[in-house]
Amino acid sequence: MGVESGPITRGQDLNPTIKNILLLDSEGKRIAVKYFTDEWPTNSAKEAFEKSVFTKTQKTNARSEVEIAMFESNIVVYKFVQDLHFFITGGEDENELILAAVLQGFFDAVGLLLRGSVEKKEALENLDLILSCLDEIVDGGIILETDGNVIAGKVASHSIDSGAPLSEQTLGQALATAREHLTKSLFG
Repeated sequence: MGVESGPITRGQDLNPTIKNILLLDSEGKRIAVKYFTDEWPTNSAKEAFEKSVFTKTQKTNARSEVEIAMFESNIVVYKFVQDLHFFITGGEDENELILAAVLQGFFDAVGLLLRGSVEKKEALENLDLILSCLDEIVDGGIILETDGNVIAGKVASHSIDSGAPLSEQTLGQALATAREHLTKSLFG
């Protein structure tokens, strides 16, 4: 005999979902954010949530490990590095360990893509890579990947020619840019 079960309710859902991913600076201002629910329907509601989460967490010491907090019936996991604050929000029924794995994957991928220079200036200069990370991690709230190496590899392969190793591609890009600037300065 099969096991009878009723409709799946949110607490029983087998696919954990993410409500939002936030990357804020040390003043609580947006670097990159992505929302996956209509819980915050307007931009002002989203900004108010971000400010509240930032204010509640800024006095904690989330620099060495991921911290977890309950906030407005949501679980928020977060980590701070330099002048960047990483946040992942899930519903109150979500598994904190899964949310923490998503956060760690995002953090690790950003660290790899920014070559260890995880700070606001680098994040803003490489915003396209960070936004691509968000797309590789979560789609419509469903978690796709939590391994930072895999996420960074996918983002890197989308942004540059995948024929050469990442370190050589970056050098090749730098040489092409230098060549372009030299040509402009000589003939421009």
